[in-house]
Amino acid sequence: MGQYDGKAVLLLLLSYSLRCSSAAPQKKTLSYCMPVTMAAALRGSLVTLVKGLSGPRWQQLASRPLSVTAGLCSPEAPPARADATFTVTMVPGDGVGPELMTAVKEVFKAGDVPVEFEEFHLSEVQNMASEEKLEQVLTSMKNNKVAMKGKIHTPMEFKGELASYEMRLRRKLDLFANVVHVNSLPGYSTRHNNLDLVIIREQTEGEYSSLEHESVSGVIECLKIITREKSRRIAKFAFDYATKKGRNKVTAVHKANIMKLGDGLFLQSCAEVAELYPKIKYENIIIDNCCMQLVQNPYQFDVLVMPNLYGNIIDNLAAGLVGGAGVVPGESYSSEYAVFETGARHPFAQAVGRNIANPTAMLLSAANMLRHLNLEYHSQMVSDAVKRVIKQGKVSVHLLCDEDT
Repeated sequence: MGQYDGKAVLLLLLSYSLRCSSAAPQKKTLSYCMPVTMAAALRGSLVTLVKGLSGPRWQQLASRPLSVTAGLCSPEAPPARADATFTVTMVPGDGVGPELMTAVKEVFKAGDVPVEFEEFHLSEVQNMASEEKLEQVLTSMKNNKVAMKGKIHTPMEFKGELASYEMRLRRKLDLFANVVHVNSLPGYSTRHNNLDLVIIREQTEGEYSSLEHESVSGVIECLKIITREKSRRIAKFAFDYATKKGRNKVTAVHKANIMKLGDGLFLQSCAEVAELYPKIKYENIIIDNCCMQLVQNPYQFDVLVMPNLYGNIIDNLAAGLVGGAGVVPGESYSSEYAVFETGARHPFAQAVGRNIANPTAMLLSAANMLRHLNLEYHSQMVSDAVKRVIKQGKVSVHLLCDEDT
């Protein structure tokens, strides 16, 4: 990389690992925690970072016009900065969400990222949820078109409302497509290395339709809704994504051998859409076999598209293949809005206040958000810094860990 590669942000993130040795050791399983003092480390590195971002090279970059084609950039022609400031809605959510968002805000401030956040606290478990708050969040998201969101924890107890605030947000914004790019991080060795696959999940219907009732005492009926319109829409999204990103294959995940009508309609819709994309190979696989194949040979997959519940399961399984919930970014799209979050949604409440939450997934998600805003320079600066810290081994062995839950 050239001088534009985010050296200052790299130094900032390196300061995380320099404090690892003083933390208590953690069990290495999943990757939602890292034994560091994030906020203090960030604040302590601001002066160094600001100095790193000054100088004639930075001024030269600042005067360049905005580039929207990251793939054409090179060390001699780095992505340009934008003069405009973007307003983004931020919903920290529950558990370690606020700590992860603090890491994002500190890095953005230190890197002079031209983004301002409108922050709203919405929580069903902290008595910070109401129709008024929900409408405030929705209004902000509709105005800004882009948001960052932590996990809004959903209590298991039934309190008169079946649809959680998380699901209501998705429905009201019609965030039908959830995209999780599962990509191995160089420098962190797992059973399967060099993985690169994409999971696309329909997340407005299916098992998450909130249609349950007790038909007779002791008998609960839970309805799974599958429609041709939404099945074709998510299938088209998956094939369009594959075309745009240069992917070669789309695999539909289903259980049509058992749910012959519901999943059968989803599978039929995917097959119909596939005929419109002759250059993209199309396959289908049963969900249980898909889980086994992902563990045994994940390299056979490229883009996977599936209904709601299967997507939730596969997101978490695939995240475990590359390190866990703390290292995989995600995003959700409607025709108008984009919401950026972690790929595997966990509040990790037991880590609150302990400064061990791993910010990798949220920082990479933030970098993806900057790319969505055409802030290519800042996106590359943040993502390169995160990946280089891990690749260079400047992290504690406990960086990618999680405790038993």
